[in-house]
Amino acid sequence: MANRLRYRVFYTTRQKVLTTLVALAVLGTLIGYAVNRATTPEDRSCAPGVERPPGTSECVGVNGSGYDFGVPSLTDVAKAVSRENAMLKEGEYATVALLLPLTSTDAGMRVKVRHEVLGAFARQYRANHASNSETPKIRLVLANTGKGNAHWSATVERLKTMTAAPDRLRAVSGVATSSTEVRLAVAALTAAGIAVVGTTITADDIANGPGPGNNRYPGLARVSPTNGDEAKALAHFGRVDAAKALLVQDTRTGDHYTDTLKAAFTASLKGAPYEPQLFTSPADPTEEGTTANTFRQITHLICDTRAETVFFAGRHTQLRQFINALGSRGCAERSFTVLTGDEGSYLGADVRLNKAALKARLTVRYAALAHPDAWKPAAGRPVPGTGGSTVAYETFLADIAKVSAKPVPLADGQAIVSYDAMATAVHAIRQATPQGRQYPELADVVTQWPQVKGSLRVDGASGWICLDNFGNPFNKAVPIVELAPDGTQRFVQIAWPEGRPPTGDCLPPRKG
Repeated sequence: MANRLRYRVFYTTRQKVLTTLVALAVLGTLIGYAVNRATTPEDRSCAPGVERPPGTSECVGVNGSGYDFGVPSLTDVAKAVSRENAMLKEGEYATVALLLPLTSTDAGMRVKVRHEVLGAFARQYRANHASNSETPKIRLVLANTGKGNAHWSATVERLKTMTAAPDRLRAVSGVATSSTEVRLAVAALTAAGIAVVGTTITADDIANGPGPGNNRYPGLARVSPTNGDEAKALAHFGRVDAAKALLVQDTRTGDHYTDTLKAAFTASLKGAPYEPQLFTSPADPTEEGTTANTFRQITHLICDTRAETVFFAGRHTQLRQFINALGSRGCAERSFTVLTGDEGSYLGADVRLNKAALKARLTVRYAALAHPDAWKPAAGRPVPGTGGSTVAYETFLADIAKVSAKPVPLADGQAIVSYDAMATAVHAIRQATPQGRQYPELADVVTQWPQVKGSLRVDGASGWICLDNFGNPFNKAVPIVELAPDGTQRFVQIAWPEGRPPTGDCLPPRKG
């Protein structure tokens, strides 16, 4: 009886038809969903102007409406930039992009990026609120190239579409690392006629110069000295005896910072009796790799020499490993001085630095791009009469205080240099704006660099920015900074690539 009831209820003709229709509907829905998923492109957008390229979860692109690219340390300043941009009216502004690896996972780079964004924003704020209503006003956007600048191409392509209204992109600043990816980005931007102002790129071969074929980046300007100038400034400062010096250098090629730094140091060590000590960093030099093992061996060999000064040509991760290794060297009774380039500025915030090494008769000094004490008068250390000024630096301090609720660490120099690069971009944009016009043509901005000198120089917080005809700073102030035993970055004195401060007219001599 129960089986008959089940049959009558579940297996009537009407029920079979109904069951079939339901099954077909469900199957159709599933097929439709599958077809829709297969034929509809995946939504990979993150924010206006920003998306995740195929194969990555990083959000890259360009945004000035408050998006922080998923980086919590940038949330407050990204929102502040957005508020400033929202105050601008259509037709009254030109845009400057800050091109950086905003989503880098390296702790040191994260700090650098935040400080650079704050510095650029401080100068944008001054341009819009404290420049006698000069035009155009400045809109700032953040442009992310991804970890290791791996997605530079997609971001540059986006920037190239922003030169017309409503963005009117007129300059790109940032481009802060001397890597192959940054070189390619600079080449692509300048080939598109977009002016570029480098903040902390120091490689000698990411620059223009005299002679045929040396104007590879038309429209590029820099506010930091080259590695060659850093090395010359160190040489004038230290007066190193080459007979008691040696070079420790990275053999990994393609890193323009390291390649040009070791070339500059080699030139300073003519006649040195020892061949360089070699190490090879990982493809990503922010990784630890196995170089600490190599440095343990190199310290043994250094103890076998008569060297007192060690020039180090490499990135900051390997520099920290080398210093830690020297701190536990066998010849602890001997004193050594390590001299290096501006990558030394990362060490102050590096928690893996063994500060005890700095107390073991080891002095570490580097050529900085800027330092908060460089233009402050101090007992026994007067401020140079030319090449920079206390007033310019104090103006920067007032501006950075206005845009940040918390004190901004300045010892690494990143905020200072970024502020100066933005000042240089604003200077060029406004100088290129014709009388009676609201903003300049794109092509007119890139031609401004040869005139940024003399009375038209930029009075930067890091020192005078007097550009030669190729967009390079002439005889730029180079603060020599020492890592104190407690790990703080102590200013020693300003050194000059030409051996003395520039003359008051700040006019570069003829080259080529």
